[in-house]
Amino acid sequence: MPADAQRPNVVVVGGGIAGLAAAHALVTSRADIAVTVLEGNADVGGKLRLGAIAGQPVDLGAEAMLNRRPEGTALARAVGLEAAIVHPRATSAGVWTRGSVRPLPPTVMGIPADVSAPALGSLLSPAGRARAQLDRWLPSRGVEDDVGVGRLVARRLGRQVRDRLVDPMLGGVYAGRSDEISLQAALPQVAAHLRAGSGLLAAASRVLARSDESPGQDPLPVFAGIDGGVGRLPAAVAGDAVRRGAVVRCSTMVRGLERTPSGWRLVVGPAARPEEVSADAVIVATPALAAARLLRSAAPHAAHELGGIEYASVAVVTLAMRAADVSVELPGSGFLVPAVDGRAIKAATYSSRKWGWLQDDLVVIRCSIGRHRDEAALQHSDAELVQAAVADLGDAVGLRAPLLDANVTRWGGGLPQYAVGHLDRVRRIRESVAAVPGLDVCGAAFAGVGIPAVIATGTQAAARVLEQLREPRQWRHE
Repeated sequence: MPADAQRPNVVVVGGGIAGLAAAHALVTSRADIAVTVLEGNADVGGKLRLGAIAGQPVDLGAEAMLNRRPEGTALARAVGLEAAIVHPRATSAGVWTRGSVRPLPPTVMGIPADVSAPALGSLLSPAGRARAQLDRWLPSRGVEDDVGVGRLVARRLGRQVRDRLVDPMLGGVYAGRSDEISLQAALPQVAAHLRAGSGLLAAASRVLARSDESPGQDPLPVFAGIDGGVGRLPAAVAGDAVRRGAVVRCSTMVRGLERTPSGWRLVVGPAARPEEVSADAVIVATPALAAARLLRSAAPHAAHELGGIEYASVAVVTLAMRAADVSVELPGSGFLVPAVDGRAIKAATYSSRKWGWLQDDLVVIRCSIGRHRDEAALQHSDAELVQAAVADLGDAVGLRAPLLDANVTRWGGGLPQYAVGHLDRVRRIRESVAAVPGLDVCGAAFAGVGIPAVIATGTQAAARVLEQLREPRQWRHE
């Protein structure tokens, strides 16, 4: 399949939401570009996947997107899903610790702005609250180098704040360990205030105050979803891109990528029947380890750095019960679970309270299991994971009702870990890739694991490739 001699041909490797966003941006920006998406799985979508529980549609992967970043909802509108954009009916979360589910006060990823807030009284002991107050009197030295969020919090606010607040919050987002997650990558606004000399409590207060600013208008809801599940988004993006001329090929694994005098050669398909695909430019939109394998020859320094990004594996256990069988109240949208409490689940979401499209006669709950370097937690059968989730829900909120349906979705290597030094690593990757004409990368491994952030990496990669395509001599590799 040679590249068209007159029409630039771009291949996107990976049909997750980053790759699809890149492909969509390409075909909507220029009609004279041939765009092909190559996806190794049978369906597009990556970590956005739809399923069903008790006959109802549910998300088996990510189920909400940050509404205060525009990229997710903007893409949904662009592909015809504007009328389907919805917002959670319940958003207040709790923390299951010290024997009960306790309200979660306003925080910045678990860092409180006000240690005297009444809600903290049930999460922290009196000694823990007093220890956190010391931050106001500790020297306000700026943080110039990167540091693990948990280590910094333990040093300035004490271990209780780290263990009962920060660790469950970061565990919910990254399935990671807070001591190892980069402050600069995960909490850039907090890091900026610290560099300016603020204490940690003051930095959190300033970030929260800024997020509440909405002069002259109602504040935006924090989260958004799509009626029927955000798992609808990938198919809608792919379908709109195809209508605009793109080609999307699933079950097409890319096994090799190398530069040629005129562009790129990709080897795809089964090893017994390989196929060659030519391209003028390539966007690699796969997880980091797969990208490292593909870029080993073309961008070895980038490949080395990509190979150093670790991933956490998780399982999502979705449970359904008849509402008539549930005799306990499920307040808010769910709860987080600190790792120090030693429970099987690390979070639970009351999906049927959160999303209006689910039937009122059902109670649907999603439980997340698995943390970075805790693969043993996932070495159990699906039935055992369901049993563990049910047992924890019983202990947490007294929920004991017969199951109508259950589903276990395993995401092996599902969440990239933003370790200390992550931003420097990403900078080195981008510098290495930028030195290779007609090549770019995108995905969750770079600038945020949330849906809008991942979409942004795809559209930015497309913009960089489009800029190169405006330089004929460059994209022809002459």
